Amino acid sequence: MKVLKQFFIILSISCVGEILNMFLPLPIPASIYGMVLLFVLLYTGILKLEDIKDTGMFLIEIMPVMFIPAGVGLMSSWGVLKPVLIPVSIITIVSTILVMAAGGKVTQFIIKHSNSTEEDSKIE
Repeated sequence: MKVLKQFFIILSISCVGEILNMFLPLPIPASIYGMVLLFVLLYTGILKLEDIKDTGMFLIEIMPVMFIPAGVGLMSSWGVLKPVLIPVSIITIVSTILVMAAGGKVTQFIIKHSNSTEEDSKIE
């Protein structure tokens, strides 16, 4: 029963994200609305991590299964994708490298910045 309650909470937040997507004229996917809403609820303490932790861990464990439909869709669209395979592959590789580099730089900046603020607070 506990898992069903946790799943219902996650599903409800996702549903609110879908509703926000329908009413707000922004080019943002509904899943992003849901994730931001979940983050805000967790950050403010309105929703406790224990309220969704078990189901969240389960969903992360079965995440690879969720990619099967996308893979089947790619295979069934092979005729359309074959002529643009090289450009799409290059774009995918380059964008992946750029995202990894940008993420790494931002992480390094945040770590460096948080370390310097900790040292400043120790000096005072």
